[in-house]
Amino acid sequence: MRRRMRMSGAGYGASVAPMTEGAAGVRLDPAPIRSSSHPLREYAVLADGERAALVGPSGDIVFLCFPRWHDDAIFSHLLGGDGLYAVGPAQPHYVWGGHYEPGGLIWRSRWVSGDSIVECREALAFPGEPGRVVILRRIEAVRGNARLRIVVDARAGFGREPMSLRPDGATGDDCWSGHSGSVHLRWTGAPVQHVREAADGGLVLEIEVDEGGRHDLVLEMSTSRRTDPPPDPDRAWAATEQAWCARTPAQMDSIAPADAEHAVAVLHGLTSGTGGMVAAATTSLPERAEQGRDYDYRYAWIRDQCFTGHAAAVAGEGALLHSAVSFVADRLLADGEHLRPAYTVDGGPVPSSRSLPLPGYPGAPDVGVGNGAGEQFQLDAFGEALLLFAAADRLGALDADGMRAADAAVRAITRRHDEPDGGVWELSPKRWTHSQLICAAGLRAYAARRRSGQRAPLHLAEQLVDRATRESLHHTGRWQRAPDDPRVDAALLLPALRGAVPPEDPRSVATWRAVVEDLTDEGYVYRFRQEGGALGEAEGAFLLCGFHLALSSHQQGDTVGAARWFERSRAAVGPPAIFTEEFDVGQRQLRGNLPQAFVHALLLETAHTLALPACPLKGASR
Repeated sequence: MRRRMRMSGAGYGASVAPMTEGAAGVRLDPAPIRSSSHPLREYAVLADGERAALVGPSGDIVFLCFPRWHDDAIFSHLLGGDGLYAVGPAQPHYVWGGHYEPGGLIWRSRWVSGDSIVECREALAFPGEPGRVVILRRIEAVRGNARLRIVVDARAGFGREPMSLRPDGATGDDCWSGHSGSVHLRWTGAPVQHVREAADGGLVLEIEVDEGGRHDLVLEMSTSRRTDPPPDPDRAWAATEQAWCARTPAQMDSIAPADAEHAVAVLHGLTSGTGGMVAAATTSLPERAEQGRDYDYRYAWIRDQCFTGHAAAVAGEGALLHSAVSFVADRLLADGEHLRPAYTVDGGPVPSSRSLPLPGYPGAPDVGVGNGAGEQFQLDAFGEALLLFAAADRLGALDADGMRAADAAVRAITRRHDEPDGGVWELSPKRWTHSQLICAAGLRAYAARRRSGQRAPLHLAEQLVDRATRESLHHTGRWQRAPDDPRVDAALLLPALRGAVPPEDPRSVATWRAVVEDLTDEGYVYRFRQEGGALGEAEGAFLLCGFHLALSSHQQGDTVGAARWFERSRAAVGPPAIFTEEFDVGQRQLRGNLPQAFVHALLLETAHTLALPACPLKGASR
């Protein structure tokens, strides 16, 4: 198919800049490479299990870590640093749109201008390899001739390492090879005679694709120099399509099949071949502007992994369930009662926090990597692990290692249940009611799945519930956050959902009612009331809690309320349907790192659970 290469335009619609001759015959363009920041709701995510890329509405890949999730970014424009890979319209005026193809993380950027429609099909070759990433981009002229501007500027080490990319005549006149620091690069699809070098070292190309035509670009990054032939685009696309199709079965038994299927794809995209699933793909994106709560979520949290495994069990999604069980079991068998809350995806410790000299995403000037939560003691993780193993056992998916890991979790709770812990929200250590009760739920589930001699876990579960009742039952009859904290907490919906106490128990009903009455606004749900502030002042609505309230309302027989909380929460996304942790209700904006795995997991669980009949409970009506 025909494609024409043109030299006009140093920027989107700008006039051509003076050029001079550079190394290897590459023409120089003194214009610097820049891209604007976009609201988080406009970014799509490409992922291959080992890392992810964020794509903005201008076709700009602004964030990608390499070689693994927790390594330095090679594209860090999202955080105000250097490093960008953009494919977008050359003209200044266009309307952006896009969508994921069903059944995977293959994104189609779409730009409509006065006389043309052009799409760019984008993906990371899936499944990924730990030491190699392949970025596939296919430009398609849907209507009229399409003129595109392409920029590649890889900068390893969060922008510290300049790119050296030169024509590679041994593999063709459209292939380039080089490096950025220790990262080896190979780029195909860019004819040498039409590429310019920008003043700050990146490469710039403009192409025109005739109506109905297409043009492929393939960018490889690897930890070692490639000597094999460059990937064939058609084969790479076909393999990626087939792999996604195998990983994302239809979710027709849910009340939101398309959204549930998309959630499965996101969760697979975040799950490494090791079984470890990162909490999110990014670091330092603000939960609240200028509040300093800009955390690194590129690690595998035990709790998040358990949430995902439980949701996968409800949905019958065996691959995600197996990944969760194997990763959590391995960590318990290795660390026992000293289980960490979070690990790297290969089971290593989360590094301590350190700051990076980057401007940061607008409103979040503090950029850092590492996470102090990795050193906390979080008791509830042991209870969540037991719930995960019991769910797997019900489906016949728990092997001998999983059973031994469950025994280790029981021993850990037995030995450490009296200790203060960081709790589900990773706060200052105290005896959090949720931690006590979720361990009780896990112990009950464990005992129910074992054959004999399991009175000890049941007895301990009863002790934990009795102690929570003595110390943390509010005078109104609901659970309170801790013995010295009388506030209600949306996390306290979980004990009834997971079986610590029956849903019809007055404590469960009173807690559900209190969450509805005190922690909701405009159909959204907050974690808890911050000291001295109204809902929404200190943080956004917590989308995880919105899905938990939907599940709790369904359990209580309130089908209308369940649908309301579910629909409100699943609508808190942008066009790519990617969830963050929080949602700013007033500004209708996403807040925090993305994509937030446990929110996608709870959407999946809730979509399937709400498809089942609700059982109205005596005395549970509002």
